[in-house]
Amino acid sequence: MDTGQFDLEQFLPFRLNRAAEFIALRFAAAYKAKYGLTRPEWRTLAALGSSGRMTAKEVGVHSTMHKTKVSRAVFSLEKRRWLKRAQHEDDRRVEHLELTAAGRNTYRELTMLACSYSEEVASLLGQDGLQALSSGLTAVEAAMVTPRH
Repeated sequence: MDTGQFDLEQFLPFRLNRAAEFIALRFAAAYKAKYGLTRPEWRTLAALGSSGRMTAKEVGVHSTMHKTKVSRAVFSLEKRRWLKRAQHEDDRRVEHLELTAAGRNTYRELTMLACSYSEEVASLLGQDGLQALSSGLTAVEAAMVTPRH
């Protein structure tokens, strides 16, 4: 490949990552200001809030986070009493994670914040831009689950 022909600004992975960071960082500022949450803590809370009882490994897969980040987030959320652990009945090596009543309440409040932020992003992109982005993301997500030949 002739690197003189390579245009980083048009390289799709670069553009997707930059756009995702822009969107994520703006939302992170909102939940950090209101709740003091880090991104891994938010992602762990959101995974458990949306999916219910999960293991740390499942949280990591769901939110594409390394196990170390999940572990630190779990510890922090447990310290806040927003999360509880329960050992698996048959396998003591496995812990199930679940939000406490306080954690579920915080998750509900955060979903309202997320909905408000979604409206802000939709306004920023406009209806046509939002529809185009949604269609593109749907295509990427379909490619993620389609086996390659």
